[in-house]
Amino acid sequence: MPLDILLATIATTVIQSIFGVGVLLFGTPLLLLLGYQFINALEILLPISIAINLLQLVKHHHFIDVNFVKNVLKYSIPFVVVFLFIVTSVRINIGVLIGVFLIFVALKDAVGAVNKIIQKLVSFERTYLVSMGIVHGLTNLGGSLLTAMVHSKKYEKNQTRSTVAVCYGMFAVFQILTLFFVKHEYVISYADNVSLLQIAVVVFLLTEEMLYKNIDNEKYAKIFAVFLGVSGAVLIWKSL
Repeated sequence: MPLDILLATIATTVIQSIFGVGVLLFGTPLLLLLGYQFINALEILLPISIAINLLQLVKHHHFIDVNFVKNVLKYSIPFVVVFLFIVTSVRINIGVLIGVFLIFVALKDAVGAVNKIIQKLVSFERTYLVSMGIVHGLTNLGGSLLTAMVHSKKYEKNQTRSTVAVCYGMFAVFQILTLFFVKHEYVISYADNVSLLQIAVVVFLLTEEMLYKNIDNEKYAKIFAVFLGVSGAVLIWKSL
């Protein structure tokens, strides 16, 4: 098993275990920087992302905002599928724009004017969700826009993570189904994929017990804002 893939998996699994996203959001640019192709990154990361999201929903599925999830399924998922097909032949880099937006959202609770702008923006939910689907299909970075949207709703931590997890899981499931129709060469073996999945599950269980359970709602909201800001900075850096 390649060491770089293993380390990237462990690091991004810890992040996703806390926030509901991370394996695709950070794992994709990491693997691209390490020289792997976009489709190969999906092949490696999608099963891990789905497994973590399912584990997050085992205990907290009753916290899910069902209406929001239905809207994501209706307005985002079709565009994830269509634009993933497109991106297999065309590469588009919009990481800088997404990065700036995330940093902007991270300032929501600290700057009143920013909060008003964000609330106005997310009030156009259908347009936002369509845009999120397009971005995720093209770049695998739709999780950043998803977390920004959920952060604006001021959920408590279990509702935040479970709602993000089910939407992020839907992204991954439909991406895997789409990839069945795209011919490409696999860069790691089935056995290595299974091993990575097992390692990710262990990392999730440790993170759940040692970190997530010890974060209260107020602290989680603040950490989530920092997470958005850091995500934005990383995407800008990666795109320059």
